[in-house]
Amino acid sequence: MAAEIGRLRKGAVNTTVAAVVVAALAASQAPGVTTDGAGRKVTTGTQPSPDAPAADSATGNSPYYTDLPPLKSPNPAPSAGTTVTPAAGEAGIPATVLDAYKKAEASLRASKPGCNLPWELLAAIGKVESGQARGGRVDANGTTLSKILGPQLNGVGFANISDTDDGAYDGDSRYDRAVGPMQFIPSTWEWAGRDGNGDGRKDPNNVYDAALAAGHYLCRFGWNLAEPGDLDRAILSYNNSQDYLQLVRRWLDYYRKGTHEIPDGTGTLPSDRSDDAVGANPTPSPTQPASPSAPAGPSSPAQPTTPAKPGGSEPGDGGSGSPKPTPPGTTPTPTDTVDHLEDAGTAKLTAMAGGTFTERISARAETESGKAVAKVRVRFTITGDTDATFSTGEKYAAVLTDSTGKAVAPALRAGEDTGEFTVRVTVVGRTVAGLDYTATVTERAADTLARTTDAALTCVPGGEFAERVEVKATYKGAVADKVAATATLIKAADDPAENDKGPYFKDADGKPVRTLTGLKTDDKGLLELPKLYADDTTGTFLLRIATAGGATLTVELKVAAAETSPEPTPSEEPAESASPSA
Repeated sequence: MAAEIGRLRKGAVNTTVAAVVVAALAASQAPGVTTDGAGRKVTTGTQPSPDAPAADSATGNSPYYTDLPPLKSPNPAPSAGTTVTPAAGEAGIPATVLDAYKKAEASLRASKPGCNLPWELLAAIGKVESGQARGGRVDANGTTLSKILGPQLNGVGFANISDTDDGAYDGDSRYDRAVGPMQFIPSTWEWAGRDGNGDGRKDPNNVYDAALAAGHYLCRFGWNLAEPGDLDRAILSYNNSQDYLQLVRRWLDYYRKGTHEIPDGTGTLPSDRSDDAVGANPTPSPTQPASPSAPAGPSSPAQPTTPAKPGGSEPGDGGSGSPKPTPPGTTPTPTDTVDHLEDAGTAKLTAMAGGTFTERISARAETESGKAVAKVRVRFTITGDTDATFSTGEKYAAVLTDSTGKAVAPALRAGEDTGEFTVRVTVVGRTVAGLDYTATVTERAADTLARTTDAALTCVPGGEFAERVEVKATYKGAVADKVAATATLIKAADDPAENDKGPYFKDADGKPVRTLTGLKTDDKGLLELPKLYADDTTGTFLLRIATAGGATLTVELKVAAAETSPEPTPSEEPAESASPSA
């Protein structure tokens, strides 16, 4: 099912050697898989129907590459100054292809969280199906430089599937062929196809579209891929073969141990195929340009380059003066011509915790002479100890440069972690020095505090205040939620020291407390203080509330003896009249 590149190796696969290799790798078997006496992996608890129609699978049960993972576990990304060896290329995944897998995982995490699709599964299938799109021979949009076609499914050594698309996808009007980096047959792509790169098309030759389609295909029927049984069923639905299942499982295990990004076009091309012993299709199928703008044929593998040191340039990193070599007779892609990245006017990046950065990062791809390069995929990656994300909810974003060579990242969204973090900008599929941008998250703040009621706050000595103090915090007119605050009963307006007499709060033990810390406004910006009490001191007292950001409010509290009504004065009795004298 994978691409037919050059002359296919024919003859029987050395099954004895393969069995020995598999046995040697048995220590790292996937869950739900055992090894038989011959060293072959056998999946338990999941037996597909041997009569399942080929047309019901993603690939039509087409042939696939059978190369096993290297015996040595994958290493982290090679450090700057280290040559990318063939082994590193085998363990690495081309940048654009890896980006497509991770975007598909993120999309499925949002739309089908119960599926638990790992991007490493897409990478395993992509490796087996097409050698990661022929080692990453794709343009900046993720479209293969030439179509990847499986053999005719004409019943000669393969399934027999007559044409279903009038050759629209595979160029064959007699029989169907598996198409693209994830090798969908046309009839499956017709309903499973997705637009993964947002260009309004569903193209099986585009790795973003194909990866997203494969993810949805594997997540149908409510399968939970974190469960070994469902994982096996999903893989077998892609290609109904126990050997295929075992091989994909092996690559899945391998990639889960760690992998790294390598430049597009530098991946190792697989050699052995499951149909080598069949003897069918002895000559490669002709390939066609994937789009009018693509080169006429697949590029030869580019010379390996050394990954750039993040944020800087190292000798041999493909930076200034080191254009990516292009084999004679081929047309360089726009990505090949990029020499460096330039800042495109990004201002200071600052936001409050929980808010959105008003400034967006903008970078421009340029040639050595400073000419803008359009249609180049630029990756923005958030690094450092932070919970900040892009507005997409992800830590990375890949954006195509426009006609001016500029790529603008999605808006940054601050989390609750305060402090600085870095956004690194690199060119996908090209090893040139990146750009680092520092972003700062400040604590939540308020610039205004106001009481929610104007009721007087009064109390008698030794009593309790009937009204609780409630305030609302705002910042630039908007609700200021989750803002830290303190409340202190102070001595005077010009003396913020804590008062030692007058009103007080109570702690958990009922003891007087005149300073409260650790307060926060709620989601509506409201803060209601605990009940206030009064000692025997009368007078007017002050409560000062302060928030992060400098907002303060001083509230008057009055403690006075209850007013008593004066007792009525008795009426004077009228004087007695003198008796008339006799």
